[in-house]
Amino acid sequence: MTTTMSHQRAAVVDEAWGRRLITAVEHATGLPLSQARREGLLRIPASQPNALRQALAQILPGQVSVTGTLEQRLLVAERAPELGGWTFADLQGRTHAERDWPAWTAGHLMINHPGAWLSGGRISAEGAERLQRPRVLLASLYHPEWFPLPRFPLAISDLARAARRTLLGQIALVDMQLQVSFTDLLAAIATTEPDIVGVSATFGQHDLMIALLDHLYASPTPPLVLAGGSLTVRNEALLLETYPRLLVARGAGETTIADALSHYHGDLLLADIPGLGYAGAARGGGLTVRSRRRTAKVPNARLVDFLPELDLLEPTLECRGVAQVEGSRGCTSACSFCPRGHKGVWAPGSAQQLGIVLPELTRTFDRHPETSKTLYLVDEEFFGRDEDAVCRALEMANLLHGAGFAWESSCRIDQVSRPERGRDWHLERARMWRRLNGLGLRRMLFGVESGVDSILARFNKDTTGEQNALAIRTLSALGVPTRFTYITFDHLMDLDELRATHAFQGRTDLLLAPQPQLSVEEIVDGVRDPSWVAAHTAGRPFHIGISYMLVSMECLIGAAYTRAVAARALTGAIDPSMGRVEARFADQRIGACSRHAQMWVDRTFALDYTLKSLEKIVDGQQRAVLHGARVTIRASAYALLTAMLALIESTAPTAELGEEVLCALMDEELRRLQDALSRPIGQALPLLSPDNAELLHAEHRRWLSSSGWRLINAADACGT
Repeated sequence: MTTTMSHQRAAVVDEAWGRRLITAVEHATGLPLSQARREGLLRIPASQPNALRQALAQILPGQVSVTGTLEQRLLVAERAPELGGWTFADLQGRTHAERDWPAWTAGHLMINHPGAWLSGGRISAEGAERLQRPRVLLASLYHPEWFPLPRFPLAISDLARAARRTLLGQIALVDMQLQVSFTDLLAAIATTEPDIVGVSATFGQHDLMIALLDHLYASPTPPLVLAGGSLTVRNEALLLETYPRLLVARGAGETTIADALSHYHGDLLLADIPGLGYAGAARGGGLTVRSRRRTAKVPNARLVDFLPELDLLEPTLECRGVAQVEGSRGCTSACSFCPRGHKGVWAPGSAQQLGIVLPELTRTFDRHPETSKTLYLVDEEFFGRDEDAVCRALEMANLLHGAGFAWESSCRIDQVSRPERGRDWHLERARMWRRLNGLGLRRMLFGVESGVDSILARFNKDTTGEQNALAIRTLSALGVPTRFTYITFDHLMDLDELRATHAFQGRTDLLLAPQPQLSVEEIVDGVRDPSWVAAHTAGRPFHIGISYMLVSMECLIGAAYTRAVAARALTGAIDPSMGRVEARFADQRIGACSRHAQMWVDRTFALDYTLKSLEKIVDGQQRAVLHGARVTIRASAYALLTAMLALIESTAPTAELGEEVLCALMDEELRRLQDALSRPIGQALPLLSPDNAELLHAEHRRWLSSSGWRLINAADACGT
């Protein structure tokens, strides 16, 4: 399995880091290192503390720990017997006095020279034990058959950083995206014998979560298990009823995992760990379960940062994956379909914080010149509503651009157009967007979700169709590269709303031709003038910019929209695999089309996801051709929507739409799509690297050979 890099390349570490590492090792051994051992250590990046610890264990005379976060990596090593004591080395070269030492280290880690980066010292027996225990395994689950290419696993990487900041224990990460099977994951658990297992699960991974929990709790002495992620929070009650010893992280998990390590050593009671849901069963004891309990969550604004450890970045890039970071956390909106409980209120990161991991990100990308040097800031809302939103955005963009990165992110459409704001505000935003274009912005995702006022009100989007139209025109005229999410079907919509939805997706007065020669004043005024719009339209339908067409609303557990559907007596059983509630449509004709549209989405999902993933890691003509293939898929989906709408209009409201006629519509459109895709796929293959071409070719062949229509519960959340 691929959990660490092979380290077969030449030196990959910063030169100063390398000198300090060698000096620290020689301080512990009292002997000069051989050239071979020097070269071996210098092949291990600062982002790989476990690999470094394993290598040092073969060199150093006693116990060794490599802990702390990326920018404050701490080497603690038992010195040779004739030297006595321990070596303490801050491998970034900061003095030990500058470190914010955890409270537990007082009286246990005693450094002779706190004003130096390298010092001898002493460690108590308990201190030595705390550096080694608990053994923590953080695991990310994955279904490769649904998502063929990986994303850097932020969830467990953020937790690793928080855990290492405590200086307690040893933290290992396993990501099933990186050619790790479920059997491999169980083998890693057997090998490492973790004291704590943290597992992250999102939609569609409930089966893997259950299988893993069954395995862990079958042990006579199961580890402390902490589960988190969007799906886990939705299924909290069900999971705690089934697994009474489980701990559920209900919010941002950084403080939760850090305090769980303290709890392991008896420093904290379970009730004092923040952001926790639990049933109250004693670990390793009887199953006397108290009522389900919850502890207060830590607000996003009180977190130290949103940064990841980078252990898994190298293998992610080796697997043609995408690099992700966060520039902020939480959201400024309260959309009715999005349960907000675990995501929290929006809080900003800063360019200064992002700069902490940027040098190591750069070094890692430099080892993969075939991969587009692009970072994906997976923020729900990149800008926020603070007064310094524009300055902060430009500062972040300048930092990334200065380091040679292109970047993408997401934000609300009201960062472009707000009816309550005057002309000056819109001019400032237009100037900002134009500047971001020149600072490496590769694409921005906007959650439009609808162009129909009544639907937008039901979704609690706090926007209008006209506002969305003005924003889309402004962005396209400024030449901002965009993509949009749009919910085509929802359970409470009527036929007039579906007609309006279809019309909005087909509008050709939204995507305008870029106007780099015009001033922002001319553009801001022009998008409000119908004659100017008509003169500058690109003549392309809006649906070519919608990331995933034919998306249906999900009635997620705990969402306000779900409660509205329940009030109409349309909800049914809970579906734990997707953290949702099954629901009927108010108009059964629309419901039948929604269900079959999801079959269409699922039939094309893996191919579209492969195209999207490859598009993210290449540049130039390769990227343009891959994007063209995705536009072809979107146009086909719109053609299917057009046919479905016509079918609904010809069917009485009380009549049922037959399975056969809907499948016949999809069969006919699929044949057209298969023919239409042959050209862009054929153009892309010779442009791609051999590995990427083989991946696309194999997925295209699989798609062509698949048959039948079925639901696979695969859907991409509107992030990356």
